[in-house]
Parts: sequence; C-alpha cells; structure tokens
Amino acid sequence: MTRKLKWITGLGAAVLLLGLSVFAFPDAQAQSTQTGATGLPVPRFVSLKSDRVNVRIGPSREHDVAWTFVAAGLPVEIVQEFDNWRRIRDWEGNEGWVFHSLLSGRRTALVTPWEQDNRTPLRTRASSDAAIVAELEPQVLATVQECSDGWCRVNGPEYDGWLDQTRLFGVYPDEDVD
Repeated sequence: MTRKLKWITGLGAAVLLLGLSVFAFPDAQAQSTQTGATGLPVPRFVSLKSDRVNVRIGPSREHDVAWTFVAAGLPVEIVQEFDNWRRIRDWEGNEGWVFHSLLSGRRTALVTPWEQDNRTPLRTRASSDAAIVAELEPQVLATVQECSDGWCRVNGPEYDGWLDQTRLFGVYPDEDVD
C-alpha cells in the first residue's frame, strides 16, 4: 500500500532546492555526529508529532513553506539545529526547517521506502533463520521498540517482530536503540 505522504508546492520546492545554499549551512551528510545546541546528538532520528507539519526553506516563520507533511509519526533525521528550529531530512533526501515542537523523540521507521515491490520478512526473533511471522510492504510505518546487533524489534497495529536493521529508514545501520 503506497500513499502520498506529503505535497510540495511548485514554487516552494524550487525555492527549497535553490535557496538553501543562501544560508551557508554545512552539508549534513559530510557531518559526523556532534552535539547540537540542545545537548542532543546531531544527526539523529525523530518522528513527526502532528499530521500536518509545515517544512520551511529557512529557520523562521517568515520563511516560505516548501512543503507540508500530512502524516504523523513519519521518521525524519535532524541534521542541524538553530534556536528552536530543526533542519530535517526525509527518506527521499529532501531537507527543510521545522519548528522543534512539531517533532517527537518517539522512534519510528519506514520499511524499505526506497523499494517498490520487495517485501521484508518480519521474524519471531533477531535471527535470519527465525520463523517469518509476516512480510511487510515497502513504506509500512513501524514503531521501533529496540535495536541491537543489526536487528530491530518493531510493531504496528497488526504486527510485532524483528527486522533486519538495514531495511529501515529511521535508525542508523549500527545504532543500538533501547
């Protein structure tokens, strides 16, 4: 099941793509983990608190809205902090600024959003030879309960089990979550 998770205005998207360099912020992908102004690591994963989150081209309400997320719980990566604003990146690599109160520390993940057809086996325990209890479609949203040794325990409305950590957007490949 694939749903459109956000919309982008034509002008806002163009401004986002062309305008972010105006702020001269460092390239988040080149950054190693640092401590942000909040004392928390940057980059880090969080989730959207609301089912309507405006993403702006700069860190203030005076900046134009580039697009709006329309699904609460989606995982995003904080790549920079500025005052009460967080520069976030979604699974497609789109970046923009969100007010901090619209984000939650609750850990969620999308199952293989970069794939179209391949299902991901959900297992009874953290092992590739464990029994398969379900196969999750791409872009299924899961709550992350814990991750260690390359496996994450996830659950949702009708499933609970273990997934290969590399099949998720919302946790780092070597990250331990408890």
